[in-house]
Amino acid sequence: MTVIDDGIATARRRIEEVFCSAAATAPREGKELLVQHLLVGEQDVRLLVDLEKNIITGGADLSDLAVEYSLCPSKENGGMLGWVRRGQMVPEFEEAAFGAPLNKVVRCKTKFGWHLLQVLAEREQCVVEDIPPEELHAKMQDPNFLEEAQLIDVREPDEVDKASLEGFKVLPLRQFGTWGPVMTDEFDPQKDTYVLCHHGMRSMQVAKWLQSQGFRKVYNVAGGIHAYAVKADSSIPTY
Repeated sequence: MTVIDDGIATARRRIEEVFCSAAATAPREGKELLVQHLLVGEQDVRLLVDLEKNIITGGADLSDLAVEYSLCPSKENGGMLGWVRRGQMVPEFEEAAFGAPLNKVVRCKTKFGWHLLQVLAEREQCVVEDIPPEELHAKMQDPNFLEEAQLIDVREPDEVDKASLEGFKVLPLRQFGTWGPVMTDEFDPQKDTYVLCHHGMRSMQVAKWLQSQGFRKVYNVAGGIHAYAVKADSSIPTY
């Protein structure tokens, strides 16, 4: 074995040790992580070590190196994967990411090759909850709620003409291509957001999409406006 071969073998062992250590760290249950990474081939251990050294001792930015060296399509965005949660990544990458200290570059190996990853931030996981129509009705009696909450009705205009609730802004699902791209300009992702449709199916689709866009607390009106009319306010027409 040559000195170079011995060095590569040592590097491989070191990578395995770091990966195993990262995988054994606290799981961060209920968290979402903002992650960037770069990917190199399974045989490119020397390149991996050099890139890590450039970051740690040379002051290089992982995102710049990702643009130049990464094999992952995310290189177009500087290796940025965005906010991720458990269940969205291959197991090895997930364990390394959720075990990594903030801002520290961590190595791990997956079926795709070797990764250098960095967790830039963490936050509580966004959630979508069903809210019973009776509970929503009680909240809507409070003027402060109507002023603070973000209320969205994703039904079509002809449906809204038949029955509607005070304070809900109409964003027809069929017009998603128009309002979707500007959603975060019109609404605050940090505020409680309630989504309504006829029976609760379309609204759940939109609620999950809002969640993926970083909206922190999204409520789907269970059963839609039909259930609201039947269970909470009989003055609302059914159709």
